[in-house]
Amino acid sequence: MNKDPLRVSDVIESRKVSAFQYMVVALCGLVLFIDGFDTQAISYIIPLLARDWHIAPKLLGPIFSSTLVGLMVGYLFVSPLSDKYGHKRVMIVATFLFGVFTIATVLATNITELMILRFITGVGLGAAAPSAVGLTGEYSPPRLRATFVLAIYCGFSLGFVVAGFVAGELLPRYGWTSLLWVGGIAPILLSVALLAMLPESIAYLARSKHRKDELVAIVRRLAPSLQVDRGTVFAEARGDAKRAAISELFRHGRTGGTLLLWLVFFINLAVFYFMQSWLPTILTGLKYPMETVVWLTALPTTGGIVAAFVVGPAMDRIGPYLSIGILYVFGGLCMAFTAAMFTASLPVLMVAVFLAGFCVSGGQKSIIALAAVFYPTEIRSTGVGWALGIGRLGGIAGPSVVGLLISAHWTPTDIFYGGGAMILFGGCCIFLMGRLYRRGGKPDVARATMPAVAGPQLK
Repeated sequence: MNKDPLRVSDVIESRKVSAFQYMVVALCGLVLFIDGFDTQAISYIIPLLARDWHIAPKLLGPIFSSTLVGLMVGYLFVSPLSDKYGHKRVMIVATFLFGVFTIATVLATNITELMILRFITGVGLGAAAPSAVGLTGEYSPPRLRATFVLAIYCGFSLGFVVAGFVAGELLPRYGWTSLLWVGGIAPILLSVALLAMLPESIAYLARSKHRKDELVAIVRRLAPSLQVDRGTVFAEARGDAKRAAISELFRHGRTGGTLLLWLVFFINLAVFYFMQSWLPTILTGLKYPMETVVWLTALPTTGGIVAAFVVGPAMDRIGPYLSIGILYVFGGLCMAFTAAMFTASLPVLMVAVFLAGFCVSGGQKSIIALAAVFYPTEIRSTGVGWALGIGRLGGIAGPSVVGLLISAHWTPTDIFYGGGAMILFGGCCIFLMGRLYRRGGKPDVARATMPAVAGPQLK
C-alpha cells in the first residue's frame, strides 16, 4: 500500500504507452469516425429525400440547421456532464442515442418529424465528441497528448470521406434509407463495445467512493509492476466534481485563454465551412468538370488528415503555441496562394487547395488538441465542448457571410484573400496565448490549477 497519495497522471507519464492506452485511443477514434460519418451522410441523403418528398429547396436549409443546432446543444450543455458523471457514461449514452435516432429518421413522414429527429441526433453527436477528447487526454501522457487528440480527430475526417464512398455504393441501389440504417446500426454496436471495453475517467473514479476497485484495476493495467490496492490513496480523489461548472473556464487565470480559444475556434470553423460549402460552387462557376470539382473539394479534408501527423508531434516537441501559430501564418499565405491560382493550371490549383486544407482543416484539429492540453482534467470535456460550440457558430456564419459577399459581387479571389486574412488573425491570437501563458518556458495555467489534480502540461 502506498503511503503517499498516488497521482495516476504521474504513472501514465513515467511509463511507455501501453496496449491498454492505445485501445482507449482507438475506441475514442471510432466514436469520432462514426460521428463524422453521420454528420456527412445527411448531406448525401437530403437531395434524394427532397426529390422523393417534393421538398422545396428553401426548406432544405432548416433541415440541415436542425442538426447543427443539436450539435451546439450537445457541445454546450450535454458534454459538460461528462466531467461530473464520467466520460464513459456520457459517451455510451450519446453514441447509443444518435444511433437510435438515426434509425428512427427512417420512420419520419414529414419535415417536422425529420427536423426533430435530426436535432436529437445532433445532440448525441455533439455530446460524444468532447467526451472522447477528454478521455483520450486523460489516458495520454502529456508528452503525447496533442498527438493522440489529433489522431482521434482524424477519425472524424475519415468518417466524412467514408460516408461519401458508402453513399456512392448504397444510395443508387437501395435508396436514402440504406445510409441511415448503416449510420444508425454502427453506433449502436459501438456503444456495446464501449460498454464492454472502455475504461471510465480516472478522475471520476477517484472521486467516486464506491468505485475504487475499478480504479485499482485500471492502474494495474497501466502499470502491472506497481503495487496498488483498495488502501491506496489517489491524489486525484481530492478533485471536486463541481469544477465542471462553466465558470471554471474563467478561473485560475484561464479567462484570456478561454476567450482567445473561442475566437480562434470561431474563425477556423468559419473559414473551413465556407471552403467546404462554397468551393464546389466556385469551381463549377470556373467551368471545371464535376469529377474535378469532387476531387478538389476532397483535398482540404485530406490535407487536414495529413497535417495531424505533422502538427501533433510538433506540438508535443516544440510546444502548441509555436506549432499552431506557424501553421496559421502558413495557412494565411496558402489561402492567398489559392486565391491567386484559380486561373492557373489544374495541378497547381490542386496543390494550393491541398495546402490551404492542410492548414485550415489541420488547424481545426490542432486547436482541439490545444484545448485538450490547456484545460486540466476536471474541466477538459467542458472546455473542449464549449470551444466547439462557439466554433460551430462560426461554421454557421462562414458560409452565410460568403453568400452575402458573392451577392455583393466579390470574386472567389477576393473571398479567399479575406479568408487568408482571418486565418492570419487567428495565428496572432495563438501567439498572444503563448505570450500570456508561457513564462520562462512554463505555462502559467498549469501553475494556477489546483495542486491535487494534474493541470495542462504545455510546452
